[in-house]
Amino acid sequence: MTRLQQSRTSCLTRPSLAAAAAIAVTAGVVAAAPDARTAEPTPKLSLIAASTSVTLDSWKEDPGVYLDLGTYLTSENGAFELKVTRKSYKDRVVAQQILRDGKKTRTKALPAGLVNDFTGLPDFTQITLTDAAGSKVLERTEAFCPNNASGRVRPDAPANSKYPESCPTNPFTLGSVWGVENGWASNTYSAYYSAPIQLDPGTYTAEINVSEKYRDLFGIADTPQTVKVVVRERSWEDFSGSASRSSAKTGASMHGAHAQHGAHAQHTAQAGHGAHAEHGAAADTSTPTPGAATSGAGPSYNAGHGPYPSAPPALPWALKRKSLGRQAVAGAETGDGPGQTDGSRQAPGAQPHTKRPTGKASVPDVPKPDLRSLPAFGITVSDGYEEVPGKDYLAFSANVWNAGPAKLVVDGFRSPGKEVMDAYQYFYDADGKQVGYTPTGGMEWDPRPGHEHWHFLDFASYRLLTADQKETVRSGKEAFCLANTDAVDYTVKNAAWHPGNTDLSTACGYENSISVREVLDVGSGDTYTQDLPGQSFDITDLPNGTYYIQVLANPENRLKETDHSNNSALREVVLGGEKGARTVTVPPHYLVDAN
Repeated sequence: MTRLQQSRTSCLTRPSLAAAAAIAVTAGVVAAAPDARTAEPTPKLSLIAASTSVTLDSWKEDPGVYLDLGTYLTSENGAFELKVTRKSYKDRVVAQQILRDGKKTRTKALPAGLVNDFTGLPDFTQITLTDAAGSKVLERTEAFCPNNASGRVRPDAPANSKYPESCPTNPFTLGSVWGVENGWASNTYSAYYSAPIQLDPGTYTAEINVSEKYRDLFGIADTPQTVKVVVRERSWEDFSGSASRSSAKTGASMHGAHAQHGAHAQHTAQAGHGAHAEHGAAADTSTPTPGAATSGAGPSYNAGHGPYPSAPPALPWALKRKSLGRQAVAGAETGDGPGQTDGSRQAPGAQPHTKRPTGKASVPDVPKPDLRSLPAFGITVSDGYEEVPGKDYLAFSANVWNAGPAKLVVDGFRSPGKEVMDAYQYFYDADGKQVGYTPTGGMEWDPRPGHEHWHFLDFASYRLLTADQKETVRSGKEAFCLANTDAVDYTVKNAAWHPGNTDLSTACGYENSISVREVLDVGSGDTYTQDLPGQSFDITDLPNGTYYIQVLANPENRLKETDHSNNSALREVVLGGEKGARTVTVPPHYLVDAN
C-alpha cells in the first residue's frame, strides 16, 4: 500500500446544503429572540441525509450488505466538542461537553455511564429497515464517533477541522477529544467495521434517527431521515479482465475481513500504518487483512507496528467514487481536501537535518517529553511464531507514549560504510526553535519481515517477572521505529491532535537512507503488536503460575525526560497448560478487562 494521495474537493450534495442552510436560518432566528440574547450560545445539532436514496451491493461470493446510508450530524452556532477522560484505570470513563464562546470556555458534565470507553457515543443512532411490503426486516442501533469521516456543509465554514480524525480503541487510552467543527458534518455510519447484514436483492426503506436520550441531552430535533435503499446482487464475474476482477476481489476481501471486529471497532482515522506493511516480505498489500482481534493490530487510531495493513477509512457518502460496488472501496478517491476529511490521511515522516548538529552538545532547561508505558495487551500463547519447533512463546502488544509537554525528536545520521547510525535528541523552546541537542545512542537497520526499517536503540525493554516481581525472561527486542500509532491522551498539555510521523513507510527510512528523523508527539503512543518477531517471551521451560509482563520505557535513561519515575507498567498473566499446549489467563487490570 502506498501513501494515499489527496483527492479533489468533495462536498455534500444539494439536499444536504439546503438542509445546512435551513439550519443556519433557524439558528439565526433563535439568536434574534429576546430570551436568547442573554443565553449562552450552544451548538445546534441536526441529523441530515446527504441523499434520498442509496444503492448497496451484496456479492454472491461474499454476501452481506453494509449500511452506508449517508447520514450526517451537523453542528451550527459553534462546534460540538466532548472531552472524554479517566483519572486512572481504577476510575470509570467520564465525558464532558466543552462549550466555547470566544475566549470564554465552560464545561457541562454529561451523565455518568453515558460512555464506557473511547470509541464513541454508544447506541447513538437508531436504524429501522422495512421491505417493499412494509414488513420490518431490521432494527438496530449504532455507535457514533464525532471524529468520523466529515466535511463542510457551507462554504464559509472553517477550511479545516481542528478535531482529531478518530476515536481511539486502544483499551488503555486515557483521554480523548471528540468534535464536529462549526459548519461541518460528521458521518454517522459505523463504517466497514460493523458486521454486514443479510438482505435479499430488492428495495427497502431505511429510517434513521438519533436516539431519544441523545436528542434530549444535546437538544437535537426529533426529525428522522428516510432513505430509499436498493440492494443489488453482484458477482466478481461481472467484471471482465483480470485487473478489474482482482480489484473487485480486493474490495470484497476488505469487507469480509473487517466484519470480524464488530461494531465497537468501527472508527478508524488515518489508517496510517497500512502503508508500512509494504516493508514486510510476508505482507500482501493487495488484500489488506487486519490482524487478529487479540493482536492489538485491529482498526484503532492506526494499526500499530505489525505485518497487517490497517483497515480502510470510513468513506463519507458524499465522497465521489470512481466505479461501482466494492471495487469503489479499493479505488475511491480518498484523502483530505477542501471540505473533506475522510480519515485516510497518512502524515509523512518529519525530515531530518541534512547535516549532523554542530557546536557543543547541551541539554537546555526547556520542556521535555515524558515517556510512559501502557500495560501490555493483545496477550496470547504462540507455538513457535519464530519458527523454532518445540517452543512455547508468550506474545503481547506494547505501547510507549509521550505525555509531554514536549515532543520527542531523534535524528539518526549514517557514516559511510557503518551499519549503525549515530542518534541525537533535539530540544526546542516555547516558540519551536531548536536550542540544544545531545547524543543519545544509535539506530540500526532491522531486516526482518514485518520490520525492515531503522530502529532507535534502547527505547524500551520487555521483561517477564515472577510473582514476586523478579526478572525471569527478557525479550531480545529493545530497538524501535518511533511513530504516532495511537492517540493515548489528547487532553494532556500541548497534545497534537493531528500528529505527523504516522506513516512508517516515510517515518522510519529505508535500507539505503543516509539519515532518519523519528518523532513521538505529545499525547500519542507507539504500539508494537504481538504479531512481530521479538514481541514475545520464550516460556517453554517456565513453570505454570503468576507472572507480570513489564513494559519499561527508556530503560537506560539515555533519553532526556521530565520524569523517569513513571516509565514502567506491569500486566499480570497466569500461565497454565502443558508444554506444546500452554495457556494464558489475563486478569483485568483494575477496570480494564481486555487481554
